[in-house]
Amino acid sequence: MLRIIDARTGESVAAAPARRGLTRVEVHASGDDTGALRVLLVADVLVRALELGGTPVLATLTAGTDPTKLRAAAAALGIRPFEEGRDRGDGVSGAQALHVVRAGARTPDGVRIGVGPVLTQASASPDADPDVLRLALLSHRHGDSVALDATALDAARDTLARWRGAVADWARRPSRPVPEEVRGRLRTAWEDDLDVPEVLRILRRVEEAGPQLPDGARFETYAYADRLLGLELTRDVGSPS
Repeated sequence: MLRIIDARTGESVAAAPARRGLTRVEVHASGDDTGALRVLLVADVLVRALELGGTPVLATLTAGTDPTKLRAAAAALGIRPFEEGRDRGDGVSGAQALHVVRAGARTPDGVRIGVGPVLTQASASPDADPDVLRLALLSHRHGDSVALDATALDAARDTLARWRGAVADWARRPSRPVPEEVRGRLRTAWEDDLDVPEVLRILRRVEEAGPQLPDGARFETYAYADRLLGLELTRDVGSPS
């Protein structure tokens, strides 16, 4: 079961109701900077994790007076759209609420997921590939600050290109199921307060595993993890070598 560290209390709480009832993910972000975009990204991964666990989710966004630019940047980053945040009279107001906010922000009552700041360096490219930016931001725990510089973006770009190439190659081999041990480690990681960096470390170990792990199983593992990551790791499958 997915558990979240409540930023208000420091306690670990269940992110989903015991009986798999509806969970509301309420995203609070103002402005259109990379910090606001990261708030939406954390919420996107949270929604994906809940859905992978079988929990129905209603996700809303409360932003500034004109969130058009923020929504466009989020779409480019592969973040699925959120409904407009508002007072609801549709019978779901009593659902469990998870508030995704910038670290230190104040919100209504409910479990609070604090998102650390993004420190963008002058050396960082302002027009970085959105998928590269997504991976660079996902490489840190959601509550930690991110130093977004040319080194971080280059590392993310190299990793993404290497993984997509490997996945396309593995797809040519006979399919094999995700090893249960690996599946369990992946779920344990993301259900521990959305520990996405640990998910990425597990994928690196799968990439580097010896011949005892069939390529078809590596492919299925990466495809499975990408349901959380949203990095389009299978994008190049079927492309010419």
